[in-house]
Amino acid sequence: MKKIIYSFALALVFVSCEKEELPVAPHAAGSAITSTVNMEVNYKWQIYFDLETNRVVGQSLKTSWDLGFETGENDFRIIVNSAKSMFALNTGDTAFVSLTDTSGFAFGKTWDASSGNMDSTAIGNWTAGHNTYIIDRGYNENGQHQGFRKVRFENVTASAYSVRFANMNGTGEAVVSVPKDSLYNFSFLSLSGTGAIISVEPPKHDWDLVFSQYTYIFHDPFQPYLVTGCLLNRYQTTAARDTLAVFGDITFQSLSNFNLVNSIDIIGYDWKVFDGVSYVTDPTINFIILDQHGYYYKLHFLDFYDAGGVKGNPKWEFQRL
Repeated sequence: MKKIIYSFALALVFVSCEKEELPVAPHAAGSAITSTVNMEVNYKWQIYFDLETNRVVGQSLKTSWDLGFETGENDFRIIVNSAKSMFALNTGDTAFVSLTDTSGFAFGKTWDASSGNMDSTAIGNWTAGHNTYIIDRGYNENGQHQGFRKVRFENVTASAYSVRFANMNGTGEAVVSVPKDSLYNFSFLSLSGTGAIISVEPPKHDWDLVFSQYTYIFHDPFQPYLVTGCLLNRYQTTAARDTLAVFGDITFQSLSNFNLVNSIDIIGYDWKVFDGVSYVTDPTINFIILDQHGYYYKLHFLDFYDAGGVKGNPKWEFQRL
């Protein structure tokens, strides 16, 4: 009888590992943990957080970079720094030297989709032509405009990109090689001075969430707006948003009730609202997160202020299911 019971139990283990099942078999839930990060009152930091180890694994100034370049061997797509409210404007095949100011280019501005959809970037498929772009470098944490650059993406190979850029009047021209490193989601370039390759994100296997400002596009009326919130690591991390379940009632067994998506802004910014005086957090909004290692977490926010009443300090409770 013991052998029969053992064989049945072993069969259950193998069934639970089949691909159509949940990635991790049911197990004892972890303890509920409360964490916080300090973005500072002007939201100048982009802070990377790992749920498994409950720690900050990276931090960078939001103004440190302008462009991010995909790193796969066959990748070619480029993002702008949404945390600075940057946009791009494709001037077509305008000769690089003949573009000397932004006059006549009031229309045609484009922004990256806040969802992280790489088919909806401000720059788009630049490999389709030899186009010159006007890049608005956005604003720093004090609201100061960072100026414009004209940029031409010359080529891309399996290992690097070649980028030509200058001030609008032609001064400060430089050609920079941006290397690819597939350990990271992106390689980052600053358009300050003659350009610099910047270390921004931790390796893509090391983090789940980034607390940052980013640009969200409101419609009716159309309005790009800088918001402050939480984004997913786009590398194999998905999440769902829920307003019906009670946080304490969400268990591993209830995961089938949630539809997880790969939009990096599914957590976003609106777990808090501004009431005219301060930001009020809504703890009834829950998030289910599946990390790249196959573990599920439930999470909700508790505050946006530290003990001294200073904003820019999101506080949340989370638990591994």
